[in-house]
Amino acid sequence: MRSAIVSAINQNLNQASLLLDVITSQQYTDNSVGPYYSSVGSHLRHTLDFFNCVIDGLDNNQIDLTARKREEEVATSKEVAKKHIARIQETLVSFLDVNTDYLIHVTDNLGQGNVTVNYTLDSIMAHANSHAVHHFATIGYVLHQLNVEHNITGFGYNPTTPIQHRKGI
Repeated sequence: MRSAIVSAINQNLNQASLLLDVITSQQYTDNSVGPYYSSVGSHLRHTLDFFNCVIDGLDNNQIDLTARKREEEVATSKEVAKKHIARIQETLVSFLDVNTDYLIHVTDNLGQGNVTVNYTLDSIMAHANSHAVHHFATIGYVLHQLNVEHNITGFGYNPTTPIQHRKGI
């Protein structure tokens, strides 16, 4: 896998790990913000589930993004979430020497039932990274509504967002 992809993902996961260091457990699990009433922890769990689906499906070349484990402890314990992040990062580094010139079958539900499409390892990991950024933006919204500030530069912003349009960084 391309080192640029691993580096980008690990940078984003490092930001999530830093966030866990600066928010309280109460802030991590607070699900009082509408309209979806989801917590920072539930969004982080969902994000990590996506990466785990990819990793778990590689051995048999069948990645099923609908088969998320939804481990509630990741959503409720910052310490468990940090361990999951570290485990994913270690696994990603082990992929650096992996041949990515083959197709991987990826199943997801696009709203009308499951569909299987072909990806490469690079492309599904790039997709997982974009998915993480999307959820980190949602986490940023939740934290803002909870009046929780953090100083994690770029957290939740897509790298293509022009600097002048970013707030707080």
